[in-house]
Formats: sequence, structure tokens, C-alpha cells
Amino acid sequence: MNKKLASWIPLSETAYYILLSLNIPRHGYGIIKYVEELTKGRIVLGSGTIYTTIGKMKKANLIMVFQDKKRKTVYELTTLGRELLELEIARIKKVYQDTLLQEVLYNEKEKV
Repeated sequence: MNKKLASWIPLSETAYYILLSLNIPRHGYGIIKYVEELTKGRIVLGSGTIYTTIGKMKKANLIMVFQDKKRKTVYELTTLGRELLELEIARIKKVYQDTLLQEVLYNEKEKV
């Protein structure tokens, strides 16, 4: 794994949802609303939080400015950002599988 990517894993919840929201180019407010809708209000990102994280992600070449006009900067994933998102999704799937296995093993022990 690329050392640059390894330093980001595991992603913070904010970073994960920013990358996930950039399946299409979006501006900051669009990211906030998408995440809020996707999580049914469980996660509401503050503008200070996302813009700090976006700044770090731009610096790390995970996202880039797609369009900048009329006070709305639109961001998109870079190839590196997409790769990181795919790695994180695979990691989360593995954690979920481990959790399911643990539940099965725990339930088997309870029966004994």
C-alpha cells in the first residue's frame, strides 16, 4: 500500500463521508447536505470541520477543485482519493464481517 494512503487509514468519519460524497463533484454545502441525507441526520458535518478536512485532503492530493466560480468551490475525487476510498470501504467490510462472525461464535457459546 502507498505510504501516503496508509497514513490516512483508518479514515476519520468526516474524511470518509467527504470522500464518499464526492462520487460526483460537489461544493462544501452540497457535501454537508448529502451526508446528512445519506445518514438520515445521524451525521451533520459542520462547515469548519469539513473545510479543515478538505484542506488536508487537497494538500494530500486526495481531492481537487473541479470548478471555482461565484463563491462556490466544487470538489472532486482524484485517482488517489478514489483508491483510498476503495481501501477504506474494503477495511470497513472486513470489520463488519468480523463482527458478524463474532456474533455467530458468541451465540454458539451461549447455547453450550
